[in-house]
Amino acid sequence: MRFETTIHRPVAASGVGLHSGVPVRICIKPAKAGTGIVFIRTDLDNFQIPASWRHVARVSYATSLMRQGVLISTTEHLLSVFYSMGVDNALVEIDNLEVPILDGSGRPFVRLILQAGIRPLRAKRKYLSIRRPISVEDRGKRISIIPADSFRLTCETDYPAPVGRQSLELEVTPERYASEIAFARTFGWENDLDQMRNMGLIRGASLDNAVCFTRNGVMNPDGLRAPDECCRHKALDLIGDLALLGRPLLGHVIAERAGHAMHAALVARIMSDASLYEIVPFDRLASGAA
Repeated sequence: MRFETTIHRPVAASGVGLHSGVPVRICIKPAKAGTGIVFIRTDLDNFQIPASWRHVARVSYATSLMRQGVLISTTEHLLSVFYSMGVDNALVEIDNLEVPILDGSGRPFVRLILQAGIRPLRAKRKYLSIRRPISVEDRGKRISIIPADSFRLTCETDYPAPVGRQSLELEVTPERYASEIAFARTFGWENDLDQMRNMGLIRGASLDNAVCFTRNGVMNPDGLRAPDECCRHKALDLIGDLALLGRPLLGHVIAERAGHAMHAALVARIMSDASLYEIVPFDRLASGAA
């Protein structure tokens, strides 16, 4: 993609926050080149929080951003869609502290972006190209990134029965993301529900916005959208966290049982050492790399 992009026209959606349970409305608006993705808390005097690794606050069960004490929670699904669908610049007006979960996947946000339309801006797009391998490990979990001339993803997960081991590898393009990743919903286990609620989490969760596994199967009446829906959703989450790099990525990311905290650690590691990457304008990319 030669030029930076934004959306053609504003689009809006309403729902509840997965963890807070609060009602929330977002309105996504066009933005000029160089803006990036910026959240605007309309309930707090239009306070702005850029979607940047610099503002990562909490990364336990979701990725939250904070600036000067103001919070935006569960950002990963929307950021995943912006990043994968090639939207570089947008303003996200939001009237509460958590992005709405909608159906628990990225698909409603993909539909919003397609409804809004994507238009090029005049600024040339610049890519973050990984120059040498990087790895973050912790207690049998690992996330690595190696140089590549496109954005590739390998995601391996290992969960208790009935999910088990799953893996996925693909080059992330808008078309493949929309058809192979975006539909995958957030998920959890029935025997964890009480503990999570006692922690003040999943107050807005239901079978309409999350997959719930029992010891023997799936509680949702319609079942899974794909046999490996869990792995696909972890890939969705991973892309959303990588979006905090702030530029389209050229590299092959390999995640082995990683989660939000490790994703954030990888991003921080990359951005703390300028020798690990190069900012490359579109004109210098090899033909077909973008």
